[in-house]
Amino acid sequence: MKKLILSLLVLGTISVKAQKVENIYVNLYTDSLKKGTHNYINVDGELANGKYLPLDSTKIEFSCPQAKFFGNNLYIPADFAEEKVLVKIMLKEDNSKFKQFEIYIKKMTDPPLKTQEEIIAEIKNKRKKNS
Repeated sequence: MKKLILSLLVLGTISVKAQKVENIYVNLYTDSLKKGTHNYINVDGELANGKYLPLDSTKIEFSCPQAKFFGNNLYIPADFAEEKVLVKIMLKEDNSKFKQFEIYIKKMTDPPLKTQEEIIAEIKNKRKKNS
């Protein structure tokens, strides 16, 4: 009987400490997504006590009809032709908590990466100018 009471007490304490997510927020690190790469979608959950908790695909369901999610990463194919994508995130434990938003696709391509030799040459030139 003592073990049963102790178990109920421990379980009751754990459930009181567990906080429910009251609201979800999306924090994009950029104003547009890159083609041919994984783009991280950062989601935070606001708890009842006012604290924030980062959420991943174990707590959030991600969907996008034009592209594919891998966890929190949205992969935009290199040959993607549309101007923007529609993303929906939904809290798995409470479907009434969701966000739906559009994110534009970057139009300009990135310049090619510098080679190791080019970087070393730039460092040497800067040292000469500073001497």
